[in-house]
Amino acid sequence: MDSLTLIDVLIIILIGIIEGITEWLPVSSTGHMLLFDEFVPFAASEDFKEMFFVVIQLGAILAVVTFFFGKIFPFGKEKSESTGKTKIYLKKDILIMWAKIVVACVPSAVVGLIADDWIEERFGTPLTIAAMLALYGAAFIIVEKVFENRTRKYDSLGKIGFVQALLIGLFQVLSVVPGTSRSGATIIGALIIGVSRTAAAEFTFYLAIPTMLGASLLKIVKFGFDFTSAEVAAVLIGMAVAYAVSLAAIRFLMDYVRRHDFSVFGVYRIALAAVIVAVMFIR
Repeated sequence: MDSLTLIDVLIIILIGIIEGITEWLPVSSTGHMLLFDEFVPFAASEDFKEMFFVVIQLGAILAVVTFFFGKIFPFGKEKSESTGKTKIYLKKDILIMWAKIVVACVPSAVVGLIADDWIEERFGTPLTIAAMLALYGAAFIIVEKVFENRTRKYDSLGKIGFVQALLIGLFQVLSVVPGTSRSGATIIGALIIGVSRTAAAEFTFYLAIPTMLGASLLKIVKFGFDFTSAEVAAVLIGMAVAYAVSLAAIRFLMDYVRRHDFSVFGVYRIALAAVIVAVMFIR
């Protein structure tokens, strides 16, 4: 890509909006971006698009860091009463939380390193995306119905142990198939093992930080570091838009799950899958 036209910029902005909304709602950001590109193609090489669709997620990651900074930053400051000097200290509870996040990242990191290209080549199709949207949409509705009156044993992040973190990480592996949704797979897994909706959503946000950083780095390494100025601009624009939209999406989801369940997202996924299949049939 040697230059960006106005149409290119508009498409990049739309992709950034899609990423910012769908990365945190359990509806599959990658699936939505691949489908958008299927019907409104981005004029770039396939190698660049494969990298671009992942790397703009860094903007969404930055939104999580911004939104939850006080809960995820492990360093604190306090003033000594005897000397009056300010000293830095580590917050033990946050360090433990990050240790759990690291444990949860291991399964998807292993699978991603081994099978990322193989999965992308075979499952990045509209039909697969539609199937995964419908399958996990039904899963959301069923899980919410079956576990509707179940007591949530893990109603805060502090109560989620290392075993539960690993189990959620194993569910995250399912999201390597486009259309599944990383947040969707981890939230479903968390709900099944007894995590509350709010804690499940928050844990999913934190888990995204190292997971998506690793995935982005992997894609950049595979693409190479020989970017044109237009390609750099495209990535930066996409990330900036994804960041701004993600802040609103995160706030919406955290407020939403305090009062509602995830069934509506299941219905949306099934409806979208039906639309995709219909369009494929018509075409």
